[in-house]
Order: sequence, then C-alpha cells, then structure tokens
Amino acid sequence: MNVSRTDGAVEAAVAAPATVGQPEAAGAAGHGTGGGGTRGAALGPLGLVLAGCVSVQFGGAVAVSLMPRAGALGIVTLRLFFAAVILLLVCRPRVRGHSRADWGTVLAFGVTLAAMNGLFYQAVARIPLGPAVTLEVLGPLALSVLASRRLVNVVWAGLALCGVFLLGGGGGFGGLDRAGVAYALGAGAAWAVYIVFSARTGRRFPQADGLALAMAVGAVLALPLGIAESGSKLTVPSTLGLAAAVAVMSSVLPYTLELLALRRLPASTFAVMMSLEPAIAAVAGFLILDQGLTLVEGLAIALVITASMGAVRTQVGRGRAKT
Repeated sequence: MNVSRTDGAVEAAVAAPATVGQPEAAGAAGHGTGGGGTRGAALGPLGLVLAGCVSVQFGGAVAVSLMPRAGALGIVTLRLFFAAVILLLVCRPRVRGHSRADWGTVLAFGVTLAAMNGLFYQAVARIPLGPAVTLEVLGPLALSVLASRRLVNVVWAGLALCGVFLLGGGGGFGGLDRAGVAYALGAGAAWAVYIVFSARTGRRFPQADGLALAMAVGAVLALPLGIAESGSKLTVPSTLGLAAAVAVMSSVLPYTLELLALRRLPASTFAVMMSLEPAIAAVAGFLILDQGLTLVEGLAIALVITASMGAVRTQVGRGRAKT
C-alpha cells in the first residue's frame, strides 16, 4: 500500500468540520480559550470509542456462544439483519436527494461492514476469541502508523503492538488454525477500511443515517450466505432473541458511537484506541466464556492500556496547542 495515498485517504476522512451534526462540539468550541472546554471536546469522542469497544467485545462473546446453534455466517446474517432493521426504524434515513458520490460511499461502507463481520466470525469459529481480536486489531494499528505524521503516535502504536502480541502468547500464533489466522488478518484489513469509510459516511450523511443505509446493504449481502449455511436454524425463537441482543451490542451501539466519534477524532488516534479491543475481549471471555488470564496476558493488557492512555493525552495536548 502506498503510504502517500493512505495519508491522503485518511486526511479526507477526517477533514469534516468538528461541529457538523454535533451541537455539543460547537458549544465546547465556543468557550474560548478555557482549558476545560478543550479537554471536554477531546475526551468526549474518546469516551464514545471506549464505550463502543466494551459493547462490541461483550456482544462478540455472546455471539461465540451462539455459533453452535446457527453457525458463523448465520450469526453474522442475523446480527446485520437486526442491526439494519433497528437503525432504519430509529433513523428513518432520507433516500432521495443524495448524490452519486454519497451512494457510492454508502455502498462501499456496507460492503466493508459485511466483509469485516463475516471474516471475523469465520475467524472466531476456528480460533479463540482473544487471539482473533489480537490479530484483527493489527489492521487499525497499521492504519495509525501510516496515517500519523507525529513520532509520538508511532511510539504509542508500537507499544500497543507489543501488547497485542503478548496477549496472543508472545506472538506465537503457529499452533492456531491457519485459516482462522488468515480470516482474522483479513478482518483487520477490513476494519482499517471501515475506519475510513465510517468517517466519510458520517461527513456526508446527518446523524446515523448513512450507517443505517450501509447496514442495510451489509445485511442484504450477508443474507444469502447465512441462509445457505444455516437454513431453518435462523428461525429458532431463542436464537433470534439472542441474535437481536448481539446486534444491539456489537453493531447498533458501537458503530453509532464510533461514527459520531470519528467526526471529531483523528483517524490515527481512533486506530490506536482500537488497541483496547484485545484487553476488553479478554475480560469478556473471562466473564462470559470462562477464559482465564495468565500473568503474561495481564502484562499485555497493561501495555495496551498504557498505549491507549498515551493516545488520549496526545489528543488532549493537540487540543490545547490549537487553542
């Protein structure tokens, strides 16, 4: 991948004014030179990202427990279907009045959503949740390095990278299913693309309208695959209820929070914050799937959290410097 082209794509993704669709951002900016307003404007989107991370990983743990009932593609199909229905009912996005470029962005975002979810669920069907998330997060980390023009962001990304490899057993993924590893890495690449198109969609559409339309595109793409794999298993009432909960936890809530956050947060900082995912996945696995933590995994979590805190401090420092 050409670095200069990647830089240009990320710059375009975050070039929208901070106050578009965000009255609270406008209010924070209007407080003049007060440090508290600047701190709130910087920490607000970071809090949204963190909440999205917690929601998606606990939803993922529930989804893993559902796979014996409906299969990986079946769960992906139900998750995207319920997420699309909920978002379309809540947002009621306007279909007319959008340009061809707007629809192209939504279609690309929908394809990315379907690919990212499908690849990841194929991965966790073959390898444990912790290593799968650890491999997947390498995509956003790579984006943070390519997009950043500040050395400190490269340092935080490198520290987080050390943490995610420790969380995966010191980087020793050789004993894992190779297809599962490939699916997880593919999901990480799709995740990096998702970051860019989520920001572009948030800039072109008000509130979460673009997300609702993109989720519908992803659901339509996943539907035939889910039916082919699972068939009538998708209609079991208990499976439908739990899949709806997964859709809210793993799609509706985190994607909406991230889309809103990316209107005010640089893509490189967002990508470093995503390094929290393996740590949160480990906690979710412990609480829901009864997966314990070793001392090395605890050290890995500490490294990941340190890197994320560094990204927070860098973002706040940039806000103060601009003020």
